[in-house]
Amino acid sequence: MEIRSARFLISNTSLDKAPKPDKPEYAFIGRSNVGKSSLINMLTNQTKLAKTSSTPGKTQLINHFLINEAWYICDLPGYGYAKVSQNTRASWEKMIANYLQKRSNLMTIFVLIDSRLEPQKLDLEFMAKLGEWGVAFNIIFTKADKSTQRIVAKNVKTFIEKMKEDWEFIPRSFVTSTTKFLGRRGILEYIDELNATFEKEPEVKPED
Repeated sequence: MEIRSARFLISNTSLDKAPKPDKPEYAFIGRSNVGKSSLINMLTNQTKLAKTSSTPGKTQLINHFLINEAWYICDLPGYGYAKVSQNTRASWEKMIANYLQKRSNLMTIFVLIDSRLEPQKLDLEFMAKLGEWGVAFNIIFTKADKSTQRIVAKNVKTFIEKMKEDWEFIPRSFVTSTTKFLGRRGILEYIDELNATFEKEPEVKPED
């Protein structure tokens, strides 16, 4: 897939303010500071489409981007550590849960995992919640350039093995590096596959 255009559409906190669900959509989420904005910029081949920050919890809204005028990327607030109040964190969690369960055009959620780390309880718990909701997801292991290939391969294998303790089916996963553009082609090809399966809801014709 060639990315010909990518533009920001809207930030909001409510599902009813999101773009019309008439195009396939892909949500990106992960623990705070996992490299989500950098990954979105890498995929779209832009440097400033999604705002990056070294401060965890920078993304606080549901951000939508239109890609090739044909499909959406949704950048969601990170889960886990962020220097915000408990009330704010609870509000984020409610907002994210509502979006993930009710967004009708959502093709899959890309859950980002830091490849430098061994399996984290928070990530596994979030995936378990997606399973309870019946929401499709895939895994993107980020920051593969920050460790040796041996450590990354070990952590990815350990994470998948940990998932097999509770999951019968393991979703497709990708290993990425935003500095080396590693994983970009595979993710975009997968999105292209899913785009081809998207079916618009039939229009409701008015009664005579």
